[in-house]
Amino acid sequence: MNRLVVFILIYLSSVTIVGASDTDSTFYTNHIFDQRIKTVQLYKDGWNLSYPIIKLNSNEKLVLNFDLLGDQPETYYYTFIHCDKDWNKSDIFPNDYMTGYTENPIEDYENSFNTTVSYIHYKLSFPNDRVSLKLSGNYILLIYPSDKLEEPAITQRFIVTEDAAKIEITAHRPQMTKDNNTHQQVDFVVNYSGLSINDPYRDVFAFILQNGRWDNAKRNLKSDFYGNNELKYNSLSDKNIFRGGNEYRYFDIKSIRYKSEYVKRIDYAIPNYNIYLYPSDNREFKPYFYWKDFNGKYYIAFQEGQKPDIESDYVYVYFTLPSDQMISGGKMYISGSLNNWVFDKNNLMAYNSERKEYECTMLLKQGWYNYEYVFRKDVETNGTATLFEGSHYETENDYIVLIYYRNPRDRFDRVIGSVIANTLNHLSN
Repeated sequence: MNRLVVFILIYLSSVTIVGASDTDSTFYTNHIFDQRIKTVQLYKDGWNLSYPIIKLNSNEKLVLNFDLLGDQPETYYYTFIHCDKDWNKSDIFPNDYMTGYTENPIEDYENSFNTTVSYIHYKLSFPNDRVSLKLSGNYILLIYPSDKLEEPAITQRFIVTEDAAKIEITAHRPQMTKDNNTHQQVDFVVNYSGLSINDPYRDVFAFILQNGRWDNAKRNLKSDFYGNNELKYNSLSDKNIFRGGNEYRYFDIKSIRYKSEYVKRIDYAIPNYNIYLYPSDNREFKPYFYWKDFNGKYYIAFQEGQKPDIESDYVYVYFTLPSDQMISGGKMYISGSLNNWVFDKNNLMAYNSERKEYECTMLLKQGWYNYEYVFRKDVETNGTATLFEGSHYETENDYIVLIYYRNPRDRFDRVIGSVIANTLNHLSN
């Protein structure tokens, strides 16, 4: 049985791709299945803090970077899976949405240079001369070892948009009194003139993402008013209201020779560097203060070298969050793109009753990082950064609006419009 037949059989049954039942739910998310893989970033070519959204039939490309810890390179392949608006596999075949080869090797990789932790850095740019995409929509980029498609190593979400619909967006303080000091409301108008849509209320769906996150996205929104080829979303309910949050905490570990603002101590204990951050303060009841952040993302950089992708070292970073007592009913985490916005053992904080503080150690590549503390209640699916962080309507955030359209005659969802807006330019009282 050749590799293409194997791919089609696996594609038709997504459960068999992942195998173990405890990972089925993570396959269509941003997920790292191999714990040896670190620092996975997917962004638009030219700006590594951008969101993974490109326009169909354009010259725009996405770039994937990741590291495999160790000194022996392995062969990885990649393919794409088209998904519906809710991140379920679309009912179409690969040749419906891909042109070229359905699976391709990642050929751009090199070993780290002069680092205490050895790794191989992999890089992939697409679309490319081997494969391109024919349809708009939600996509999963699947990375897997050679001849092991049933054992995924990485899955990453990205969006291909047609930008056929025009979107005007406004962010402002909520009109609901109880939330007007801590939350932000996102209103927008979609103009779909030029598109043939018979029943926009039934067939068009809107999604809102805060800072590119899917865990707290507003999904499948219906317009409050429609007519004259316009859909208006300005509800008085909470369906388009987000917690404003706070500006992200940050630390700079570009250098292992010099301490930056929030670095207390740098130690070298064979074979690794250890970086101790100053204990964090409690910001829950402090007034809002603006500083420029990356909205939860991180930037790989190495102050003493020219090639940060392969010269940046991996170091152990020690976080401490003072607390007079352990908070019952949940667990404390360090959250952000540094851990792919997930909550697992890698970013779980342990409470030290003697020192009266939460503690966590993470292995991170040198660079500039954003993060926040999230207390995740035992009954919650997603965590909320309220304890120790606070929330303000003034907080600078990015909001992404995605407009999906399902033609009743089609078997897939199109992305007909997208827009990214920042509250510094759009926030009004």
